[in-house]
Amino acid sequence: MRQIGIHVSIAKQIDFAVDRAIEVACNRTFQIFTSSPRRWAAKELDKNQASAFLEKARSADFRPFAHMPYMPNIASPNRSFHTQSVEVLIREIRRCSILGISDIVVHFGSHQGSSIAEGHERVISACRTAIEKTDRLKVRILLETSAGTRNSVGSKFEYVASVLDKIGDKNRTGACFDTCHVFASGYDLKTPEASAKTIDDFDEIVGLDRLYLIHVNDSKSDLGQASDRHEHIGFGKIGDAGFRAIFSNKKIREIPLVLETPIDERRGDKENVAHAKSLLPKS
Repeated sequence: MRQIGIHVSIAKQIDFAVDRAIEVACNRTFQIFTSSPRRWAAKELDKNQASAFLEKARSADFRPFAHMPYMPNIASPNRSFHTQSVEVLIREIRRCSILGISDIVVHFGSHQGSSIAEGHERVISACRTAIEKTDRLKVRILLETSAGTRNSVGSKFEYVASVLDKIGDKNRTGACFDTCHVFASGYDLKTPEASAKTIDDFDEIVGLDRLYLIHVNDSKSDLGQASDRHEHIGFGKIGDAGFRAIFSNKKIREIPLVLETPIDERRGDKENVAHAKSLLPKS
């Protein structure tokens, strides 16, 4: 069964996230924030809830992923902001370890007008520091492809490869391929031919052996528009044909798929998961 799920809420109790993943019919995977995504501080994990999360996830054969909160920016040129961001990354890695989550998705962030190269160096430093400070843990940092918005870093495959190479720890690092972001930064995914070329390029430049997760999001904006605007699967510019091609590509059939689609009057999480499943190969 293909691993396909969606980002779910941890409201009230963190273990309720597993229940929500089951309710919307996730297959073997889902994604969470371990704390509020829009706050710097995080309450200590409740031991009973953490144990319940672990047990429920194992019982349902889920491989959960975590995502860093939105506030930190590990590419920031502001020294105190960067330091605080690294501290959050370290904290989140430790929380993932407690919850039995093996991978955390991290945005490259914004260089805030310095330069892409300098931004990359700060990302490298942040990841190295976090790995060093959590050297006994096995949680992997997955750097997520960026959409190419103003001052962003990590929007080209060459950037992703270079940063991962310079961090240098293959056991503790990897990549997350976001379909909306990749499309926004100029890599076509609309047709079988286009998506095959994009995935081949990623393999040649970054390496599919370093790809651990695909974020499945359609795009409100067209190819190369450098706009990070997620859309319901099939309603955006990538479209159903594009996602059928992505899901059918044999090179990435073993990579888990996690949706980060909107919730509105057109569709909710359950409907988006069901629609994405309908585009999977039948065999």
